[in-house]
Amino acid sequence: MNADGQRHDFPVQSTKDVYVGHVMALRSDEVVMPGGRVAVREILEHPGAVAVAALDAEDRLMMIYQYRHPVRRRLWELPAGLRDVSGEALELTAARELAEEADLRAGLFHLLIDLHTSPGFADETIRIFLARELSAVPDDERFERTDEEADLEVAWIDLDEAVAMVFRGDITNAAAVGGLLAAARARDEGWATLRPADSPAL
Repeated sequence: MNADGQRHDFPVQSTKDVYVGHVMALRSDEVVMPGGRVAVREILEHPGAVAVAALDAEDRLMMIYQYRHPVRRRLWELPAGLRDVSGEALELTAARELAEEADLRAGLFHLLIDLHTSPGFADETIRIFLARELSAVPDDERFERTDEEADLEVAWIDLDEAVAMVFRGDITNAAAVGGLLAAARARDEGWATLRPADSPAL
């Protein structure tokens, strides 16, 4: 903040596309810093995503174990996916991803948290929902998984054990860490902190 207690503006002097891909794009901005110096900032443009902490009546969390090529390993994650359907409400995106990746439906959705995943270089946001009142998708309605998703494994993990897995270093996916810790805290507070699933998005 400046001497008046106001936040500095960081006007963009120029911007250019460096790369435009199928899902993401990279742009380069020239940004005017406080004091007038111009600095180049490269930004990864991302459509955003949703994730689902699906919790059953026995306090078990649905987790998936999936290969992620950028880190060349499989990670424990929450069911999640891109916001890639124009105009689709985010809770509907979450319901679709839960069905596609975990073969589950939920009778009740709440908003857990919103995250900026890597704000130093990307504009990605992810909205993480809590899903309860779960039921299985009928066999004849299940999604046919391909590519990495064809290889994913699913497992029910006790919520407290999932928290312990975070602190042991077994769960490192940022959305999974944030979502399951938020779910555990919300449970411990009797669900009083939950927000409606259709709360305004970032």
